[in-house]
Amino acid sequence: MPGSEGKFDFAIDRGGTFTDVFAQCPGGAERVLKLLSHDPQHYRDAPTEGIRRILEQETGRVFPREEPLDPSLIGWIRMGTTVATNALLERQGARSALLVTRGFKDLLHIGTQARPLLFDLEVRMPELLYDEVIEVDERVVLKQDGCQLPPRDTESTHIGSTGEAVSVWRSVDLVQVEADLRGVLSRGITSLAVLLLHSYTWSVHEEAVGALAERLGFQQVSLSSRVMPMVRAVPRGLTAAADAYLTPRITEYLQGFTEGFRGGLEGVRVLFMQSDGGLTPMAQFSGARAVLSGPAGGVVGYAMTSYSQEDGQPIIGFDMGGTSTDVSRFGGQFEHVLEATTAGVPLQAPQLDINTVAAGGGSRLFYRSGMFVVGPESAGAHPGPACYRKGGPLTVTDANLALGRLLPSFFPHVFGPGEDEPLCREESLRQLSALTARINAGQPQSGATGGMSVEEVAMGFIRVANEAMCRPIRALTQAKGHDTSRHVLACFGGAGGQHACAIARALGMKTVLIHKYSGVLSAYGLALADVVEEAQEPCACRYETQSFARLDERIEQLTQRCMDALRKHGFSSAQVSCEVFLHLRYDRTDCALMVSARGYPSSAQSCHAGDFRSAFMDRYLKEFGFTIPERPIVVDDIRVRGCGRSGVTTQNMTPNKQGPPRVTTVTQCYFDSGYLDTNVYLLEDLSYDHNITGPALIIDKNSTVLVEPGCEAELTAGGAVRLSVGSGAPWALDTRLDSVQLSIFSHRFMSIAEQMGRVLQRTSISTNIKERLDFSCAVFGPDGGLVSNAPHIPVHLGAMQETVQYQLRALGASLREGDVILSNHPSAGGSHLPDLTVITPVFRPGVAGPVFFVASRGHHADIGGVTPGSMPPHSTSLRQEGAVFTSFRLVTGGQFQEEAVTAALMAPAQYPGCSGTRNLQDNLSDLRAQVAANRRGSQLVGELIDSYGLEVVQAYMGYIQSNAELAVRDMLKEFARRHRQQTGYLQVQAEDHMDDGTPIRLCVQIDEQEGSAVFDFGGTGPEVWGNCNAPRAITLSALIYCLRCMVGQDIPLNQGCLAPVSVLLPPGSILHPSPEAAVVGGNVLTSQRVVDVILRAFGVCAASQVSGGRTRPYGLNGNPSAFAHLSLLNLEFCAFPSPAIHRSHVFSEPAPMGALTSHPSLPASNLLTLSINLSGGEPGAPGLNLLRRADGRVINLGAKTSVNLEPGDVFCLHTPGGGGCGEEEGGESGGPRATQQRDPRPFLERGSLYDYRTAQESV
Repeated sequence: MPGSEGKFDFAIDRGGTFTDVFAQCPGGAERVLKLLSHDPQHYRDAPTEGIRRILEQETGRVFPREEPLDPSLIGWIRMGTTVATNALLERQGARSALLVTRGFKDLLHIGTQARPLLFDLEVRMPELLYDEVIEVDERVVLKQDGCQLPPRDTESTHIGSTGEAVSVWRSVDLVQVEADLRGVLSRGITSLAVLLLHSYTWSVHEEAVGALAERLGFQQVSLSSRVMPMVRAVPRGLTAAADAYLTPRITEYLQGFTEGFRGGLEGVRVLFMQSDGGLTPMAQFSGARAVLSGPAGGVVGYAMTSYSQEDGQPIIGFDMGGTSTDVSRFGGQFEHVLEATTAGVPLQAPQLDINTVAAGGGSRLFYRSGMFVVGPESAGAHPGPACYRKGGPLTVTDANLALGRLLPSFFPHVFGPGEDEPLCREESLRQLSALTARINAGQPQSGATGGMSVEEVAMGFIRVANEAMCRPIRALTQAKGHDTSRHVLACFGGAGGQHACAIARALGMKTVLIHKYSGVLSAYGLALADVVEEAQEPCACRYETQSFARLDERIEQLTQRCMDALRKHGFSSAQVSCEVFLHLRYDRTDCALMVSARGYPSSAQSCHAGDFRSAFMDRYLKEFGFTIPERPIVVDDIRVRGCGRSGVTTQNMTPNKQGPPRVTTVTQCYFDSGYLDTNVYLLEDLSYDHNITGPALIIDKNSTVLVEPGCEAELTAGGAVRLSVGSGAPWALDTRLDSVQLSIFSHRFMSIAEQMGRVLQRTSISTNIKERLDFSCAVFGPDGGLVSNAPHIPVHLGAMQETVQYQLRALGASLREGDVILSNHPSAGGSHLPDLTVITPVFRPGVAGPVFFVASRGHHADIGGVTPGSMPPHSTSLRQEGAVFTSFRLVTGGQFQEEAVTAALMAPAQYPGCSGTRNLQDNLSDLRAQVAANRRGSQLVGELIDSYGLEVVQAYMGYIQSNAELAVRDMLKEFARRHRQQTGYLQVQAEDHMDDGTPIRLCVQIDEQEGSAVFDFGGTGPEVWGNCNAPRAITLSALIYCLRCMVGQDIPLNQGCLAPVSVLLPPGSILHPSPEAAVVGGNVLTSQRVVDVILRAFGVCAASQVSGGRTRPYGLNGNPSAFAHLSLLNLEFCAFPSPAIHRSHVFSEPAPMGALTSHPSLPASNLLTLSINLSGGEPGAPGLNLLRRADGRVINLGAKTSVNLEPGDVFCLHTPGGGGCGEEEGGESGGPRATQQRDPRPFLERGSLYDYRTAQESV
């Protein structure tokens, strides 16, 4: 690795707990150092201290801590830092203000309504990053042909950078802006974020405001059009706000860092790692691109050291730390995402797709309702695991220590109150013994003689942790059409080496690579990284011949900009390479891919930069399983990534030592077969000709690698440990309950449902399923009972079970292998007609009937009926709402019945005023995608049965259902006890009303001894003349959702949740309507009222929708910015096809939309009645739909209507407020969650998998 001649070069990763330092010394020697990131008693700054220590040790000179270091000894410094990430997590950024287009002051506060935790009743929105909001009197809109609004006197038209025409309705009032900004400065705020609508294409107003702010003395001005010029105002604005919030903190840190050197590091090349995996000069390091600065170094490290260009085998990066695990993929190119959420803030900037999950060495161990649970809670750095001697809880680290897989004698003595003691294995064993006793007392049915041993319990937690970490790896690979087993696992981080063999074996991988610097790989990756300069601008043209000249021109200009910037950093033209990306999507879809033309040379039918059409279609086919050849391709953005090759390469070879590997000691490690003698080797004693057979431990200064039985280890020429993973001994399992296997099977069943969902999303074509993710997938037992439902759509949670069980009753023994059933009728367990459920029975040789069922339910945008979209506001009968399927054989003998299903989808046209489906091809494509998802689920169920046997899999299916039942019974018992003590009764009741006055009444009678309850909806109003009727499946979905929320812990979603309860629904009521009743509104409106009534009866929280009623201090109060079960569309993107202009988006005021010409249908609820309140809290305000006619009239539209809008009309939507929650007498609520302890700062996942899940749960 060549460095700066005669000087020291440093690559430093400043993490949250430890700072890792890699140094190349004059002469080529390498040094590695790890120290605490915060140790104010000994040093002010960890990176500076690391440099000082190495300089002292290597030169023999003394460098006093109180004096600045001599930079003349240093060639370059490269750093990754968590300063920005920590400031965002802890909300410790700079005070800032947001300047936004008038009418949109609450736009970023309201956000997209994505919910990080679906079942958390206390929806906690992310804290705002800015202190003040200034509204700017300006407005720019996209110019639309055929606009009938009267022109404004001052209106002017301009062409934006995307080629789109914009109309300036109102120029920016800089005089007023200056007065407002001076007021902000007077209050001590010197950082400003600017978000003006449509500035991504026409930034003149933002530029003018930015220039004014800089002239007035603002130290940081972040314009959304500069930070990330992409369409979609909310993520662009949040990114600008994060940049204004974080950059001053980064600047402060950099100033402090440079003060530790004489002359402020003059003459030293200082580079910082950005979130995209590229280095940038210190002066250009900014907040919005810094949040993954630390983890990005690790990705670069394993990519550059583990990937082989010769065989092209892709790599999975597995970085297991103390609190969490980072998972990523490298297949020859870095995988980037353009938007991801960190600490609750969506950031729109190029960043490596690093997925963080709550499983690390510090993840806590629990035994809950008969299951082994690992995380997501973490012991953190303080107090840390139990073995740290600071009173910490049991963790994964303690389990490894108890099993002999960590040896205290090889760890530094830095633990205990004085930070001078070794790890304490005795404390780990003491706490594990106490937990083992509790586990054995709670499982008398296990049949195990004497119960589980301490080692068996510790091993069980390790196996559960491993399975939890396998799930995101499967999801990351299979979501993009890759086979997980064909990857190499690159393991790094302090804790990863202890789990590498088990993780690889579970995923079917044969090889694990662990670099010699795996404990400090993020720092080492910094030394290998390139300097990166990126340029990006929006575009709005089709990828077609007429656009190629313009695309080539823009690509050339962006390329030149990157080349010039890298030359200024000292790179020659030979050291610089540029790669062009186009952000492409099919017309009329929102599923864009950032595509490179690498490997696709230009042709006569492409632009000069490459054949992007072929590259896009090949990638689309790979990820989604199909293409749409006849549909135009749209270019959303042009991006050029320039790389300045650093010249730093890996060269060090491992010396060849004579003789067999030296065994340092022999210890006892526990494995599935018991304690085994395990050789211990020091990495520094090994050479590349040594082979080590497991079990063994390989230890270096920063990590421990466990070589499990059946695996072999060897050293590569570069010093990395290569593990060859054997299949391992088959796990002997019978039908008796094993608590460890219960947890593992729960993960496996849930993984099957998740993988089905990924296949459905990949292979579907409609916006609803592919992009809005409006679908659910589930696995069912032979009785049709729900086994596992990925937590997709709340209203689907319990409904599909009703559908499957109906088919069993209706079709029974006539089901054959190769059959697939389609159903949507409310009487057959359907929710509403657009939700089409596809059911596949799973058969096994020698078994007469189905052994399992898999099913997928997807919302189809149109299936016919009286109005487009199949959501008519005024339907009065089921036939008006579209095509009806009760037990339709969609596939027979493996043949898709296209002709028959087409006829059925067109059948509504026979009814007066109705039409058949208006999107037949989308319907057929999505139905095929649902069949494909079920096929994948059936395959995975088959593989599970092949591994364990049918009897075992079905037995654990029952145990998982019983586990969910136990959790619900425990909750009901605890609620009954508390409620009886407070009131003397075991009965609760509640009532709410629909907007037409129809009552929904509930009386719950609870059996405290059994933990059961009868939910009696007697007294509920009759079936209504309209479509707010809710079939039985809807009430069951609402109930299972509420029970899961009230349990307050992660339990499987299955029929066991409903086993302790009986539901009484009066026939002929709005909750049990006749078979031909209209139900489309009941799915989305009545379902919410049912949820409100159940939660009110239990005293858990007040009514939903936008929360707003004023409340007393206690309990789950209203949140003024949180919607219930609703996501919001992007107002800038909606401006493209919509004939309407969004006028404002605020709290406590109308949100008007100025119409050009439109015919909206408005299903809404809680508009005429006050939202229910609790315990003396005040009711929320009702909602209101107003129409302001162009002639000045104001009309109340009521709750549901369909109305023609004329040019100049304004529609105003006032969302209802949520009821408030007061304090019961005695100061305590009887609600099930009243005493539940809440983590004030819960673990926050990150990455594309997290964003995918929250997007789906927000549908």
